[in-house]
Amino acid sequence: MIPRYSRPQMTSIWAPETRFRIWFEIEAHALDAMAELGIVPREAAEKVWEKGAFEVERIDEIEAEVKHDVIAFLTNVAEHVGPEARFLHQGMTSSDVLDTCLAVQLARASDLLIEDLDRLLEVLKRRAEEHKLTPTIGRSHGIHAEPVTFGLKLAFAYAEFDRCRARLVAAREEIATCAISGAVGTFANIDPRVEAYVADKMGLSIEPISTQVIPRDRHAMFFATLGVIASSIERLATEIRHLQRTEVLEAEEYFSPGQKGSSAMPHKRNPVLTENLTGLARMVRGYVTPALENVALWHERDISHSSVERYIGPDATVTLDFALARLTGVIDKLVVYPERMQKNLDRMGGLVHSQRVLLALTQAGASREDSYRLVQRNAMKVWESDGALSLLELLKADPEVSALLTPEQIEERFDLGYHLKHVDTIFARVFG
Repeated sequence: MIPRYSRPQMTSIWAPETRFRIWFEIEAHALDAMAELGIVPREAAEKVWEKGAFEVERIDEIEAEVKHDVIAFLTNVAEHVGPEARFLHQGMTSSDVLDTCLAVQLARASDLLIEDLDRLLEVLKRRAEEHKLTPTIGRSHGIHAEPVTFGLKLAFAYAEFDRCRARLVAAREEIATCAISGAVGTFANIDPRVEAYVADKMGLSIEPISTQVIPRDRHAMFFATLGVIASSIERLATEIRHLQRTEVLEAEEYFSPGQKGSSAMPHKRNPVLTENLTGLARMVRGYVTPALENVALWHERDISHSSVERYIGPDATVTLDFALARLTGVIDKLVVYPERMQKNLDRMGGLVHSQRVLLALTQAGASREDSYRLVQRNAMKVWESDGALSLLELLKADPEVSALLTPEQIEERFDLGYHLKHVDTIFARVFG
């Protein structure tokens, strides 16, 4: 976790104090369940809740000697509880604590990420409505294609992140499972009812069948979902970066008073936030492959996954949390230039209307091949003039075209509003 790209609420989930607090709750709830089942004295469970405490520094000190984090934790708790601490961890194995704790942390992290997505969706919807009918050029292969609206661009992003949200909700449900099943997962030394009790108290579902660990396909799907969300962040960030290029300049990141873009060139206003988001997205995606490789563990358990998850659990969630918040801020304050959008629409002499003329010629009786040839030969003149010539005027002066279409019919095919007639339909599909 790098402080520059971290937010306190998410980082606190991964703090040692939080992790050991969750461990304590798992152990104490398990003891409560055993007391209800008559396996341990009720007084022992009560004493653990009453006297149970720990110190991160002391746990680290003990672990340096015993080389086992869960044993170090239990030893430190026992120093506070006294003789009754002998009933802690009865029939349990370390993975029962570690895996259940990780499930709690990932579920809590998911809740924050879902809140992040909700805020982003709210901003995207507001800005999409604001620019619902702001015409701009649609591009394919980076080349002018046909008119769209800037609102449609943002509505597309809204729909994409709405899907991301649905995937994350499903991934949260899949990752939030509890396993208190003992060595190799057979419940030989612990009653399955203990697991059910702890799951309920920790807000988890029970793992239907575990080995000594919760199956890592669950974790792989979770981190893959984070990777997809990161890719969606990068897609929108890349769009903004292209729109901010000097020769395009249809939209740009907010440039605050006093902000400086370059140490050498005072005129620069760079898309630094969206470039940063592109880099952060790469990092989040980078955690997906290790999560996939964690699925294949030896037999009922090994710990090759453990070191990986100590990295990717905190780093992926913290980084994505920061990235979603940053993207929300970018969209919220994004500066949009409708006049520049219109200027770019008009820049290539009406080439963006070529398909409508093509279709009109076919409806007038020309073959598709001849229609394409007639429009393209005039369009290429406009292209080679860098928009200095007018496609409309060239078409009206072309005898083969004018033999099929009147000047009024040709002019009608250059109506910008024609391309926007179904915007309301698309918005209704996206926003309801």
